[in-house]
Amino acid sequence: MLGTMYDSQACSIARSLEVVGERWSILIIRDAIFAGSTRYSEFRRSLGIATNVLQARLDGFVEAGIMRRDGADYLLTEKGRDLAPALIALTEWGDRWSAPDGPPIDYHHSVCDAPVHSALVCEHCGTLSDASEVVGVPGPGMPQSRLDLMGEIFAAREARTA
Repeated sequence: MLGTMYDSQACSIARSLEVVGERWSILIIRDAIFAGSTRYSEFRRSLGIATNVLQARLDGFVEAGIMRRDGADYLLTEKGRDLAPALIALTEWGDRWSAPDGPPIDYHHSVCDAPVHSALVCEHCGTLSDASEVVGVPGPGMPQSRLDLMGEIFAAREARTA
């Protein structure tokens, strides 16, 4: 994994990067979720990843609770399966900005075969049409020291625009 580079960040994105922020990590999780890969040899064959890197990532996923070992299988836990929406959103972004010939893979609901997409959803109004309508506000886990710093940053920004 990436180590502890984000200790000063009071941010769940930064904390998530500590576990899955390395490119091989995302690809291993992708294969586990969407291709049903469970074996070391399946990941190795699919990804062409160096054996030491693959083993380190799988061990890290087990330690982080994203996967569990069952004999020779690496099985996703609920924590690991919960990465699916993030991967679908990342895929859709890549399809739009990095796939000039169109999406290389489409995700479909296994029950009815309809396409699956990510969506921004407001708990009150429903689906949002534009990500610019989303703002970040401090949550209950925001440390007071970070709130104080944010207040200073916002005050300085307002002073510049006034």
